[in-house]
Amino acid sequence: MIIVGLAGTNGSGKDTVAHMLVERHGFYFGSASEMLGEELKKRGLTLERVNKSALSAEWRKEHGLGAIVDIAVEQAQTKNIDKVVVGSLRNPGEVDRVHELGGVVVWIDADLKVRYQRIANNDRGRVEDQKTYEEFLAEEEAEMTHIGDENTLSMSGVKAKSDIFIKNDDIEIEKFKDFAEQILYDRLNKTL
Repeated sequence: MIIVGLAGTNGSGKDTVAHMLVERHGFYFGSASEMLGEELKKRGLTLERVNKSALSAEWRKEHGLGAIVDIAVEQAQTKNIDKVVVGSLRNPGEVDRVHELGGVVVWIDADLKVRYQRIANNDRGRVEDQKTYEEFLAEEEAEMTHIGDENTLSMSGVKAKSDIFIKNDDIEIEKFKDFAEQILYDRLNKTL
């Protein structure tokens, strides 16, 4: 199985890379945001980032630090798909799990103001994207700084363990997809 883990800052282009891999190479996209969102809806909770963070920590405590990765792999296997892209990784244990399964982790970043404009202007309709610039900054700081036990978010820990780093500031979207595709193609020994 080919596994690509996606991580990075909010609005950097992680979903763009995931959808490129799905569309161009037949990957299964295990979206942590969607997994968590579905469970929160079942529980009658809102889709705010704080609830997603709490639920992901609960899953890590109950099922291991790589729970999000394992769920994505299981979902792909039930569909007989042998290529998985899972994102967004937000705990170092998820990176470790991708590595244990022989995969690579890509960290995507972009300028702070560029990223805020992307989420403020996007059409995804995500509740967690509807925020002021100050709220955006505060959430990013909280997610980058590890506070709590090993089950909580630690974006800086994820970044430190990532294999590939891509900067996506002012690249036109199709050129960015091509750029990311070539990097992954080269890294995965031409097996996309």
